[in-house]
Amino acid sequence: MPENPSPPDTDTRRVLSANPGLGDRLFQGGARGSGALVLAVMLAVGTFLAYQAAQALKVGGFAFLTTQTWEPDAGHGHFGIAAVLCGTVLIGLLAVSLALPMALAAALYISEYAPRQLKQTLISLVDLMAAVPSVVYGLWGFFFLEQRMTGLARWISTYFGWIPLFKVDGADPNDPLAPVAAYTSSTFIAGTVVAFMITPIMCSVMREVFGQAPPGEREGAYALGATRWGVIRSVVLPYGRGGVIGGTMLGLGRALGETITVYMIISMVFAIQPHLLQSGASTVSALIALHYGDSSSFGISALMAAGFALFLMTLAVNFAASAVVARSRSGAST
Repeated sequence: MPENPSPPDTDTRRVLSANPGLGDRLFQGGARGSGALVLAVMLAVGTFLAYQAAQALKVGGFAFLTTQTWEPDAGHGHFGIAAVLCGTVLIGLLAVSLALPMALAAALYISEYAPRQLKQTLISLVDLMAAVPSVVYGLWGFFFLEQRMTGLARWISTYFGWIPLFKVDGADPNDPLAPVAAYTSSTFIAGTVVAFMITPIMCSVMREVFGQAPPGEREGAYALGATRWGVIRSVVLPYGRGGVIGGTMLGLGRALGETITVYMIISMVFAIQPHLLQSGASTVSALIALHYGDSSSFGISALMAAGFALFLMTLAVNFAASAVVARSRSGAST
């Protein structure tokens, strides 16, 4: 007896479709428009800086990145951003190095240790610190912090001066009566003040991400006998790695572009000065603030070129940070 033939396969893939309402369509269009507007503004800023800087870049060429002096009206090859770019990076890295442990500790305390009644107060205080104007930090650093940090700078130079970063030229660390002028207006003081500025921003980003750690994993760790620090180490910190990196890069972006605070503290020098404790420093933003008012048309173009270089550097840092954040659990959805 012949076997019954199998019935033909009549299954077809079902197409699911949704009909969003008017509110969803408006929200989607607004979100897309806002994202496109941000990209358009960023592209417009970069295009404007590149156009304004074209004249100076055409004259300076590649030497613009290797020349330390800044005399754009003196002729070809007498202006460049090697010194100010080095100072910008040093102050930014020093500020982030000092701010990262403070911001991380504050964020962990607020999200994991602070009592419920105190948590909202601490959040408000941190957000209030982030809203303080830059000029206030600059005044505080110049009139209060600088005179109190020279002793620390002298101590570091005395015992760690064998490290090139902590060496101070022209100062005798063994002479207790030596003047302190060699330790003022330095990269160390400017970086410390900028670190206090960026700590609240970094702390806010980290705290938000730490608070979103999966409750199930927290409870599972506690059920297995983990202590509070064990939960932080095994659940909160791995999940919040994206927030730590994102907050740090956000703080670094502000540190690289900070103008008025650094301008009020440092003593501008147009030479690569790698000694953190020694008087004299320079940044791109301070250079622009110092020379914008008395520059010729060609000098303005040179300043625009310096700003364009800072724009590209900040853009590269943020793109690199975004790539790292996207690989973390807390940043995977973004």
